[in-house]
Amino acid sequence: MQIKQIPNLISVARILLVAPVVWALLNAHYGLALVLFAVAGVSDAVDGFLAKQYSWQSRLGSILDPLADKLLLVSTYLALAWVGLIPAWLVAMVLLRDLLIVTGVVVLHFWLGRVEMSPTLASKLNTVFQIVLVLAVMLYHGAYAFSPWILEALIYSVLATTLVSGLHYVWVWGGRVVDAVNQPRKPKHADKTLPTK
Repeated sequence: MQIKQIPNLISVARILLVAPVVWALLNAHYGLALVLFAVAGVSDAVDGFLAKQYSWQSRLGSILDPLADKLLLVSTYLALAWVGLIPAWLVAMVLLRDLLIVTGVVVLHFWLGRVEMSPTLASKLNTVFQIVLVLAVMLYHGAYAFSPWILEALIYSVLATTLVSGLHYVWVWGGRVVDAVNQPRKPKHADKTLPTK
């Protein structure tokens, strides 16, 4: 194994943490779920640091890292909705946005060639609120019960940023598709950096 594959192995380990986190949530072991989720978060920071610090970036890593993050968040949201700790409609909105992103990537890949991932500010903010909501729910139902309005505020913050980032993708990608239709199709190997995460 080449040493530069360490960030990819960390991403794989984060994917393997998804099942234990979901199990802990479904069985009301919120303290354990919180610890595992925190470990996953630290691993995300570590593999990102190693990849950038030592130039260990790779095409596989650019796929594994966001895939691990998305699997963890989506699975956690589904588990929390299943046990009734967050609204099902919120999960539906989050999943709809993700489906929109995947569809956009496929369409743009068809028209423009390979699409590189480049998250927008709205998308980053949405991810931050999603993570904070998960942590807050685990804390609230675990060791620390704070004011319920904080959870409600976080839920609507996730909803708002999900809508804003989703509409932003529609606007940007719609323009890209129109441009592609009106211009000669670019070679398949051409790279385009677009907001996709």
